Amino acid sequence: MKSIYKYSLVALAVVGLSACNQEQEAVAAPVELNTEAQKEAYSVGASIGTYMAGHIKEQEELGFAVDRNLIVTGFSEGLNSELKLTQEEMQAVLQTLDEKLNEKRQTKAAALAEKSLADSAAYLETNKAKDGVVTTESGLQYLVLTAGTGEQPVAADTVKVHYVGTLTDGTEFDSSVARGEPATFGLNRVIPGWTEGVQLMSVGSKFKFVIPAELAYGDRDTATIPANSTLVFEVELLDIQKADAPAAEASAAHAH
Repeated sequence: MKSIYKYSLVALAVVGLSACNQEQEAVAAPVELNTEAQKEAYSVGASIGTYMAGHIKEQEELGFAVDRNLIVTGFSEGLNSELKLTQEEMQAVLQTLDEKLNEKRQTKAAALAEKSLADSAAYLETNKAKDGVVTTESGLQYLVLTAGTGEQPVAADTVKVHYVGTLTDGTEFDSSVARGEPATFGLNRVIPGWTEGVQLMSVGSKFKFVIPAELAYGDRDTATIPANSTLVFEVELLDIQKADAPAAEASAAHAH
């Protein structure tokens, strides 16, 4: 029912879609958001509209035509209890839609995973031949961009780093630099490529890592990383908090 409920929200996608209705001739009155009640009502509609705009965009990208005028009509008639289909009929339609979308998503994900596998293999082969690139026994590849002179961490330590993560085509999927705040985490709590690679670094150094999928997220498909993706990271090691350091000593070290 949760999935059906999500797709039933298609009928509520009025915000942002009514402007696309070419038959709309009247100019809407200016929106007033002076009272708390006005803001609440607007927020409900806007949040649903924003959510559904993304959903409908995905539907179209998967090859399904979306009749925006009928969406607006369905929303209006639903509000006025003037439905042309029964609840049972709509539920059956939405269940079928759910199944078709999931099938298309799976097909698309499988195609992306296959492409990522081929692209990753080619990228790793080309990258390992570049000057200065070292390939470890596990398959991790790294290049020293800046050599540091500080201490090196071990897997049990907590590290503070700045990093930028991209796919092999240059698409950025994560960046502490973009957020403007370094990341701090236990080195044994991240993907294997990070755990291995950051232990090769000294404080003050900056490395470029090329991490094969088997040392990253494998065949898992995340929202921003396709299955079988090789990942590229530029990492700067800023600080280490030793696992066995006394609390006061660790706190003082971290402040530096």
